[in-house]
Amino acid sequence: MPVVAIFFPVEVAIAITAMVHLANNVFKVALLGKKANRSVLLRFGIPAVVSAFLGAVLLGWLSDVSSLFEYAAFGNQIQVSPLKLVVGILILVFVIFELSPKFSAIALDKKFLPYGGVVSGFFGGLSGHQGAFRSMFLLKAGLNKAEFVATGVMLAVMVDMSRILIYGWEMSGQHRGSGIEWPLVIAASVSAFIGAYFGSKLLKKITIRAIQLAVSALLVVVSLGLIAGVL
Repeated sequence: MPVVAIFFPVEVAIAITAMVHLANNVFKVALLGKKANRSVLLRFGIPAVVSAFLGAVLLGWLSDVSSLFEYAAFGNQIQVSPLKLVVGILILVFVIFELSPKFSAIALDKKFLPYGGVVSGFFGGLSGHQGAFRSMFLLKAGLNKAEFVATGVMLAVMVDMSRILIYGWEMSGQHRGSGIEWPLVIAASVSAFIGAYFGSKLLKKITIRAIQLAVSALLVVVSLGLIAGVL
């Protein structure tokens, strides 16, 4: 999402990422869906879907709010919008979470599943960040390895479908859809799949930690660019 945000408005970048994310996970559901735990899907998934709607609505609202302030830099007048500021800060926060061993080790009791759905779904709808919180709540849900992966994928699809409905409405002709260059959206989506293919090849040559650090460094650069209004 941060890379696409360099070329598209932030709200469009989040929607593009959601479409690619959904398409990828639908394929996984076809392979693993039968192993998902139905109890967890209901207790975690229903609150996640509802809060994803709310997060997506907030995203649409923030995209319509005028800039907070302006300043001159690089010979241009740069505007800092609430949407870019919020998404930029969220990216920084989630980078810290992803790199923190203590956060990765947190596993909450399964009685907190509905609350996990609310938190994961809301941030999924607002910025697309849902995986870290979802895993944190599912680790103690009593799932075996196959159930954990399958349930996580199913939950991701549920959240993606709900937020994409709101994104689609927000970007329809009634709002700002006439300004979207759909050929570029499709090209970006196809490029994402191509990147995923070559990324799977590179995984055999470098460590997960190296990938995590490289991606985190790029995310920090992009998030600071969003916060500063440069991107």
